[in-house]
Amino acid sequence: MNDHTMRQAVLHYHEQPPTGKLSIHPTKPLQSPEDLSLAYTPWVAIPCKAIAEDPQKVFDYTAKGNLVAVISNGTSVLGLGNIGPEAAKPVMEGKAILFKKLVGIDSFDIELNTTDPAEIIQVVKALAPTFGAINLEDIKAPECFQIEEALKTQLPIPVMHDDQHGTAITSSAALLNALELVGKDIKHIQLVINGAGAGAIACAQLYLALGVQQENIVMCDSKGVIRSDRKDVNAYKKPFATDRPVYTLTEAIKGADVFLGLSMANLVTPAHLQSMAARPIVFALANPDPEIAYDVAMATRDDLIMATGRSDYPNQVNNVLGYPYIFRGALDTRATAINKAMKLAAVKAIAALAKEPVPAAIKQSYGDVPMDFGNDYLLPKPMDRRLITHVSTAVAQAAMQSGVAQRPIKDWEQYRTTLQQRIS
Repeated sequence: MNDHTMRQAVLHYHEQPPTGKLSIHPTKPLQSPEDLSLAYTPWVAIPCKAIAEDPQKVFDYTAKGNLVAVISNGTSVLGLGNIGPEAAKPVMEGKAILFKKLVGIDSFDIELNTTDPAEIIQVVKALAPTFGAINLEDIKAPECFQIEEALKTQLPIPVMHDDQHGTAITSSAALLNALELVGKDIKHIQLVINGAGAGAIACAQLYLALGVQQENIVMCDSKGVIRSDRKDVNAYKKPFATDRPVYTLTEAIKGADVFLGLSMANLVTPAHLQSMAARPIVFALANPDPEIAYDVAMATRDDLIMATGRSDYPNQVNNVLGYPYIFRGALDTRATAINKAMKLAAVKAIAALAKEPVPAAIKQSYGDVPMDFGNDYLLPKPMDRRLITHVSTAVAQAAMQSGVAQRPIKDWEQYRTTLQQRIS
């Protein structure tokens, strides 16, 4: 399918009535005068009074406990950049339908016409009573860090900026499995990160939690290696500044075991790959085109393990492997936050699932391509229906163990059954 044909097909998909990708459906009957009086006046006053007496009852009598806000201002949308709130709406609707189809979570997409972090924080805080959790999306760095940090501190519900943590969680799972395949210890690897935005910094932080050593990381931004003697490094990049005598990507990548790209297309050359260590791992995650084309990279070295952000190559690092299931586990335990323990639990659950035999039905949905753990299969496929029981359960357990769960789960077998029923 050529570009013009694909464009027409995508636009038709979105414009056929009803336009967009979302609608609202009632969950209670509304077919009689009695139903109307229960749903609205006069008897709706009864749950209102109950909630006024005990605010926690809002989870029992409303949809709050299964409702996530997907909030963006459109300043950093996919590979499109700052396209504004209206143009971001198709992406946010897409996130919302993935929440619904993959884990049974309802969500409203909310596009904000402001770039002021303080204003965004104020608006989200004002909206928070409606929702069980907040998914921040496609807000540019460094403002996204300030916004997420403030909301996490000030709200009693989970807040997660998926561009940061979704990428970090999924790529961390791929990294663990790739290192196992090449036989390298995470504590000893040399890591180069090209890009220093929200996703790159979150990846580096989570890699540290998994065992990568701070002194073994070199991070590059658009001006070169982030060094401790540079005067233009903000507070979020500064922890990754290095004193090594390297100034460019070309110098930094020599001898590296792992390259992580969250930057721009075609910044990595075959010569860069040739200079890396034996059995290198390359995660070229720029979208829509990676830092080096997959075919070029694989032709350059036959000992390479590679992942991209694209679905038309092996090892797609896709946030959808993480965020729906993380929010599901957080909501189900009524967690007050999504913390590091929950993220690490998701990483390990995703990595472990890739090593299990894949059911025939999943293989068939992907055209019977091979799905055996190895260089070309580091991660489960996005439509693997086992993710909800593996990842959400692990996240829920971590929420309880780390002390942020307000509603502990007592029967785990019943919980897994309930999870399956949500997507059946």
